[in-house]
Amino acid sequence: MKKFFLLLLFCHVSSSVKHSLKYFLTASSGIPDFPEFMGWGLLDDTLAGYCDTNIKRVEPKQDWVKTYFDKDPQQLEWYTTECTKILPKAFKTRISSSMQQFNQSGGVHILQRINGCEWDEETGNVFGFMQYGYDGEDFLSLDLKTETWMALKPQANIIKLRWDADKLRMKHYENFFSQICPEWLKKYVDHGRSSLLRTERPSVSLLQKTPSSPVSCHATGFYPDRAMMFWRKDGEELDEDVDRGEILPNHDGTFQMRADLNISSVSPEDWRRYDCVFQFSGVKEDIIKRLDEAEIRTNRVPPSEFPAAAVIGVVVGLLLLLLCISGLFIWRRNNNGFRPANISDSTSETSQQPLTDHSRFIMSATRCRYD
Repeated sequence: MKKFFLLLLFCHVSSSVKHSLKYFLTASSGIPDFPEFMGWGLLDDTLAGYCDTNIKRVEPKQDWVKTYFDKDPQQLEWYTTECTKILPKAFKTRISSSMQQFNQSGGVHILQRINGCEWDEETGNVFGFMQYGYDGEDFLSLDLKTETWMALKPQANIIKLRWDADKLRMKHYENFFSQICPEWLKKYVDHGRSSLLRTERPSVSLLQKTPSSPVSCHATGFYPDRAMMFWRKDGEELDEDVDRGEILPNHDGTFQMRADLNISSVSPEDWRRYDCVFQFSGVKEDIIKRLDEAEIRTNRVPPSEFPAAAVIGVVVGLLLLLLCISGLFIWRRNNNGFRPANISDSTSETSQQPLTDHSRFIMSATRCRYD
């Protein structure tokens, strides 16, 4: 499965005149509340559409795909039928066949297929491909030149022989990959060319929360999402002490990604040996950020920059409060007592009694507060 996802996410277009149409299909069994079948369509490695057996429809993922389906509703209907009816049934049967070959009676199993075609706009060459994976490992691959299947696992041999004998199916594959798929690919490229050729370079920054935190190399605002980011030391790509994040969408349709470097074991004099590299598919020039403390952005406040006025204000306030309390106790010790004046003859006897020490303290505190 790892190989399949790497092919899906990190396949790069080496030239601006090469185009590809890929279908990435996944079926599963034994997973509750999970779609039994899912499909992705990618044009030049950019997600164009998606479907699964839960939503039971095809969802265009690019504006140009929506307008294309508006112009050609029959093709949208074809994709919908394939994704919601034909392929889920076929993949369910193929999972059962694969389980038999592996002597499996139950459990969670995943069958994947990637197929499509590539077209070189400059030379006109067309190349078709189809490969299956089962439970995360390569399983079967179609050789269109010999019109035979290659068993990539011993358990696939029986399926290979059965599929090789199905000449009608092989004829269908040969026609699809040499005629239909390239024709669709050329139409899609013509219709979505302005979007496909759009390129926006990112802004790349070095971020760090605390001096002991990893340094994050963060790129945002790039388009399309065919990009990679990694850290190097002395020009060699690093795998250890590096945490690569996924490519995530921004609200404006662009993308962002990050790669974190653990610097806990890096001495300050060795920082200059590290740099972060952002690579854009189809763009020869990389964006490189050298590990430099002066380049790191952070939201922490160094002690030297902590607001001095605030510190002085707090200290002065505490001193005034201490002075007020000290004066209060001095006054209580030297004063003979505070007695309220008679307000009227009707004042009760209780109101004319001397105040208790607690009352004097409250009255004195009030004077100290408001005088």
